[in-house]
Amino acid sequence: MRIGILGGSFDPPHNGHVALAHAAAEQLKLDEVIFVPVRKNPLKRGPVASAKDRLEMVRLALQDETGLSVSDVETSRAGPSYAIDTLVEFTMVRPAEYWFLVGADALRDLSEWKEPQKLLDHCRFGVVARDHLSPEKMLATDLLPYSRRIDVIVMKPDPVSSTLIRNDIARGLSVEAWLKPAVWEYIRKVGLYKQ
Repeated sequence: MRIGILGGSFDPPHNGHVALAHAAAEQLKLDEVIFVPVRKNPLKRGPVASAKDRLEMVRLALQDETGLSVSDVETSRAGPSYAIDTLVEFTMVRPAEYWFLVGADALRDLSEWKEPQKLLDHCRFGVVARDHLSPEKMLATDLLPYSRRIDVIVMKPDPVSSTLIRNDIARGLSVEAWLKPAVWEYIRKVGLYKQ
């Protein structure tokens, strides 16, 4: 079994997240991609929406998506979310080959992660280049020592981001093109991201 783990705040989950998961599944021949919303990312400011709301939005975003699922492993655990802790939990429950799916910007900060070498010893990384960071540039720099554990995922650049969506909602602009209808309906019903 080959499983991808796509962690993040998903604040909110958007069509770009789903496209990344499908691209990773196709290119890395993954049997499943599991979305894992974080409780608290130790390297970033906290999410705007609650863990409960973000978990529900991911469920709604994936409800009609084959091969994609969601786990509450991090939102149900107290304290900061660490990739190595999540990997250990998954491998105990579901032994498989695992890939962490990340953007090049996140992988660039790998040395700041908890036990990065242990993580690299027990899984691979599927990396999507973002912005100016092409896969070739990314692997030719600081990440060269890790290149044997990195698989590049090729995708067209996607201008959408959760931050942009939150800002547009707060300004009363339309964001429907970037979200699954069920996610947009949930955001409107709960009143998320308004000023």
